Amino acid sequence: MMISRRGTLRLAALGTAAALVPKPSFATNRVRIGVLKFGTVSWALDTLKHHRFDGANGIDLEVVDFAGEDATNVALLAGAIDMIVSDWLWVSRQRSEGVDLTLVPYSTAVGAIMVKEGAPIRTITDLRGKKLGVAGGPLDKSWLLIQALARRDHDLDLAATSDIVFGAPPLISEKAMQDELDAVLNFWHFCARLEANGFRRLIGADAAAKALGASGAVSALGYVFHDKWADENPDAIRGFIKASAQSKDLLARSDDEWLRLAPDIRAQGEELAKLRDRYREGIPRRPVAEDAADAGRLYRVLAEIGGEKLVGRAPEMAPGTFWQVPPQ
Repeated sequence: MMISRRGTLRLAALGTAAALVPKPSFATNRVRIGVLKFGTVSWALDTLKHHRFDGANGIDLEVVDFAGEDATNVALLAGAIDMIVSDWLWVSRQRSEGVDLTLVPYSTAVGAIMVKEGAPIRTITDLRGKKLGVAGGPLDKSWLLIQALARRDHDLDLAATSDIVFGAPPLISEKAMQDELDAVLNFWHFCARLEANGFRRLIGADAAAKALGASGAVSALGYVFHDKWADENPDAIRGFIKASAQSKDLLARSDDEWLRLAPDIRAQGEELAKLRDRYREGIPRRPVAEDAADAGRLYRVLAEIGGEKLVGRAPEMAPGTFWQVPPQ
């Protein structure tokens, strides 16, 4: 029997997951979360584990490192882990296709278009004819939101009127530093590092989202898990949410905690301060129902510009995409 390239990749990812994830434990309230090894989520989880917030909330958190996002997705869908971090668009699409995934907001931090401090680019219309680097690919949410705003408010098709260069986030930032790009749209933490090195924000995806109908900061990412797992492990999910909130509270108020994390973050001085401040700005601070309502509004905008490649055939965000904590 022939196996397609996609099938081969899926099997490889499953093999990676099997190799990385320890054998299932029968310990009470074990929570296994898969994360990218060098991702920003690791900062909060390191804080959680270092201060033993998991044990204090009746759970045993097991952090499993993966090399890529596809591998974490496959591991969750295969049941090799209990939780990952992903975005609500992916969760909604999975729910629309019959998979019972849901999420709890993790971060509202999003990307921005960055330009050098002295650049003559002052408004989004100044990007016409410029060389713009974009991380995340043509279906990146931040890119789509900014395009939608440019079209609506300025009758400007950025994809058609600018020279767009797609690339990996580190490469996009490097090219910007080397003056090979006029502007870059990058993920939030790369933007923070650029801010510390002579760049300024032209427009953020958060500002675009509000202009397009969001009433507040919308969570870009969330902790994703199966409804069934949460139903069967109510103490585990509640304990994890409490432990996560405690770790974020510490990161929000303690500069010393950021100094402890600095070697893993690989930043110091002004760069560390910018990462700290932008991370703090991205901590969700409003009711989940408000977050979900705004995500639903933005879903319609994204579906219109991104089409079926982005959202599949579902015209609306799937009900239950954002998990509501059931009453005790």
